[in-house]
Amino acid sequence: MLLRAGERPVTELAQELGMTQPGASKHLRVLREVGLVRDRRAGKQRLYGLDARGLRPVHEWTGGFERFWDESFDRLDAYVQDLKQERQEE
Repeated sequence: MLLRAGERPVTELAQELGMTQPGASKHLRVLREVGLVRDRRAGKQRLYGLDARGLRPVHEWTGGFERFWDESFDRLDAYVQDLKQERQEE
């Protein structure tokens, strides 16, 4: 979530997360290795940002659940509307 607005240095991320800088670096390294974040050097800092390419499979996977819930809520809405209609007709 912290990287949605753009690149941030590891020190800033660690502070926001209430972690030590080495702890945050370890987590970011894992995320980089699986392709969810990218990093680059900017002077003495290392900046981290989201890597949308790594997020695509996650987005596609969760999209199936989004469709499932949208369809479920649509069916629930239709059922509630039918109940309202039946009560008005009584």
